Amino acid sequence: MKKLGEVMDFKVTNSFSRENLNYEVGTVKNIHYGDIHTKFQTLFDITNEIVPFINDEINVVRISDENYCREGDVIFADASEDLNDVGKSIEVVNVNDEKLLSGLHTLLGRPKSSIFHLGFNGYLFKSNSVRTQIQKESQGSKVLSINAGRISKIELSFPSVNEQERITILLSLLDERIQTQNKIIEQLETLIKGLYQKIFELNRFQFSILPLKSLCTIKKGEQINASKLSETGIYYVMNGGILPSGYHSEYNSDAEIISISEGGNSCGYVQYNHTKFWSGGHCYTLNNIDKIIKNKYLYYYLKANENKIMALRVGSGLPNIQKSTLEKFEVKTPDLYEQEKVVLALGSLSTKITVESKLLEQYKIQKKHLLQNLFI
Repeated sequence: MKKLGEVMDFKVTNSFSRENLNYEVGTVKNIHYGDIHTKFQTLFDITNEIVPFINDEINVVRISDENYCREGDVIFADASEDLNDVGKSIEVVNVNDEKLLSGLHTLLGRPKSSIFHLGFNGYLFKSNSVRTQIQKESQGSKVLSINAGRISKIELSFPSVNEQERITILLSLLDERIQTQNKIIEQLETLIKGLYQKIFELNRFQFSILPLKSLCTIKKGEQINASKLSETGIYYVMNGGILPSGYHSEYNSDAEIISISEGGNSCGYVQYNHTKFWSGGHCYTLNNIDKIIKNKYLYYYLKANENKIMALRVGSGLPNIQKSTLEKFEVKTPDLYEQEKVVLALGSLSTKITVESKLLEQYKIQKKHLLQNLFI
């Protein structure tokens, strides 16, 4: 067991904002903390990532060679509004002989000796045992932060370099599979969006335009106390996000019901629920579907027009969609025969996306399990 400060030194970083960066031209690239939060892979390979340049007018001559990123460096995002992201990190595994700096709101840690296999620290700092310590050392209320002094206190437990190599290979292969699975789903979603456009925007059939409230009853969900949520359970809780916010022992919505996110950054997201679930406080469900429209047709139409539904948002801090506004949303409604043709055309592809998405979740669960049990 070693404290982080015993095995790593911290190098100087810069404070260049987005305004000092560009994606077109330059000689020095720069890691911005926001990209650690949102897009960079755990094992950072500069040849596989889109990294901004520092603008040419910025003078970098005074920056010491010692402070340029090297393979094996670990870069931490030192600030976040979310406890789950404070201290989030990446390990640099390939700089491709390019000049790379660690930038705004980052900490640049460098191993003092060759006691780590390249790539191992990327996963070590994602493990539950380390993440929990980092979260405890973070400070702040609205914005959480951690500095080099506090993060240096956390304790690290790690095996021999040979064992580290085996762990790194296992987890990196799983990461590659997750990335491939994401690409498969993205390609399928691009394909189905193209079909949406052909089917719904070219007006190939006769239809009536009806407000959503004439086709169903829009019901707002019931808020559930966060203390009653669990990580696993029979019924998932849809509370406004794209993914379930947790699980509960009861359900208040049956299967085969369309839900629409009512609030938050994902409000307007349309989902077809195949199993019974708990509809939370920021979730609308569409009940009592009229006989003139098929449930699956209504889902495909709303999903095809998800951007238009999201455009109904009001508010800035925590946007939401008012029920009265959603009720007025217009739906093209052809006869049942034409609806059935639409359902058949989109059904198999939609099912394929569902299957591939479930497989992706299984890979993610497997990775989470390994991160919990390989680093103790």
